[in-house]
Amino acid sequence: MAEGVLKRRGNTRPTVHHADSDDSDSGGGSVRRSNLARDDSRGRGKDGDVNANEASDDEFEDADSKEQRLTLMEEVLLLGLKDKEGYTSFWNDCISSGLRGCILIELALRGRVELEKSGQLTRRKNLLSRKVTVKEDQLTGDVLLDEALRHMKDTKPEETVPTWVEYLSGETWNPLKLHYQLRQVRERLAKNLVEKGVLTTEKQNFVVFDMTTHPVVDSGVKQKLIKKLQDALLTKWTNNVHKMNRRVLSLLMLANAADVLENALAPLGDDDYDLAMRRLRELLDLDCEQQAQKLIQMNSANGGQDGGNGESNGASAPSRASALVAAGEMMWSVIAAFNK
Repeated sequence: MAEGVLKRRGNTRPTVHHADSDDSDSGGGSVRRSNLARDDSRGRGKDGDVNANEASDDEFEDADSKEQRLTLMEEVLLLGLKDKEGYTSFWNDCISSGLRGCILIELALRGRVELEKSGQLTRRKNLLSRKVTVKEDQLTGDVLLDEALRHMKDTKPEETVPTWVEYLSGETWNPLKLHYQLRQVRERLAKNLVEKGVLTTEKQNFVVFDMTTHPVVDSGVKQKLIKKLQDALLTKWTNNVHKMNRRVLSLLMLANAADVLENALAPLGDDDYDLAMRRLRELLDLDCEQQAQKLIQMNSANGGQDGGNGESNGASAPSRASALVAAGEMMWSVIAAFNK
């Protein structure tokens, strides 16, 4: 199981490999937690469930705030960047595949891809065995997402989530599949953040070579992002994972898989840090197959349709509900791929 900040990884992982062959600035930031004084004034989250309003998107994220316009990939990269230096840690070999997982979930949240149907007319397959299918091939306007979407649309037969993470990362032994690799991902994401006013571009000399770096210029955006993750594990924690905001849950799990979540949790006081780590451990220990099945059962109980057949922009409530199920299944499939 992928341990993230709970346990340092080795150089390899069974399901998804991490060598970052696509970016020149390899690795993602991982800050060792310093011994900070206890901050007893910080509010504690209740162990009980929050109500639906507290778990809603409007409550969890301000739609008008700048960080709300960031994609999952940009948020993970921003967490990994060193504020002043403007580059990610050279020792992190996990961020490359983590960003590819973000791409898959982002496409699913936008209603472009889903997992193939299972358990209706055919034998039910587990999440990691189900193929990724293109539901809507309309371009998103994001270059990385559209490039990945075109690869998935043109690939026959279709591939599974772990396979796509490997293909998009360039971590495959099949030379015929190397053209699927998304190149210069971090540099392209950093340029997006520069355009959004979060980062700037500088040149740094490392004696034997010069490197383009992207220091943080709008620290408020990163601080709000960090607070969002801290609140998700503390003041806005809920024991019912299905009441958590789906984007925040995805960000928590993929930031951990990319080994950059420690950067958000390190500033916490000792008590809050320990509590956040226990709750993160609870999330990592969840059975992804069971959680995906609960989504379907909850949707069926509410009169929706199983399998995620509806369009995300459909007018009917059942189609919207089934679109949420489809996105949820993709999210749990990606999480399962990194937890192997």
